[in-house]
Amino acid sequence: METNSQSNQAFAKLVDRDSTPDTDPHSAFWTDASSVLAQCDFYGNPVPGHAMEVLAQWTSQNLYLLYVCPYQELNLKPNPNLLAETYELWNWDVAEVFVGADFTNIRRYKEFEVSPQGEWVDLDVNLDNPPHEVGWVWQSGCEVAARIDASRNTWYGFMRIPWASIDDRPAAAGNTLRINFFRAQGHEPNRKYVAWQPAQRPSFHTPEVFGTLTLSAR
Repeated sequence: METNSQSNQAFAKLVDRDSTPDTDPHSAFWTDASSVLAQCDFYGNPVPGHAMEVLAQWTSQNLYLLYVCPYQELNLKPNPNLLAETYELWNWDVAEVFVGADFTNIRRYKEFEVSPQGEWVDLDVNLDNPPHEVGWVWQSGCEVAARIDASRNTWYGFMRIPWASIDDRPAAAGNTLRINFFRAQGHEPNRKYVAWQPAQRPSFHTPEVFGTLTLSAR
């Protein structure tokens, strides 16, 4: 596994097969994945004990992400619904990705979330038409899975995101997307917010600071 040291650039490696949901970072599918660390709060201050590693791979059909999330406490939604997306999932523990292919209108992008229980929500975000009630009814076809390892105080979240939902171009080595990774964990007043690219204000929806994800060959 290769962790990228460039602070605002992420890479996804090409794999030759699609995968069923896989939450094991040590499995054969994830062995050669690239990864980044999200370890700071909104303002770039380290959040000890909550650094999130995000593994990334791609095929011609899908973008694959695996979140590795150490925790000190869990804030889980009662009676989780795993058969339909959960509106306002962001009020509980989640790992998130914001991703957009449009480098001209950066205020348009997609948002995907997964919880430790395997709940999900996907949103078509337009910051010029901001009500979430508009964007959350969009259906991406994203598939998620999650697993809590209480012995390690770590939970794992898997995403398989169809390329057609995030980019009009065919997936190809060299393609670049705008991206940021986030995490919300625990209960108020000790709730932790972690970002890969800190926004310098208390909002994840700050596309001006997004980094990039480039599709690389094997």
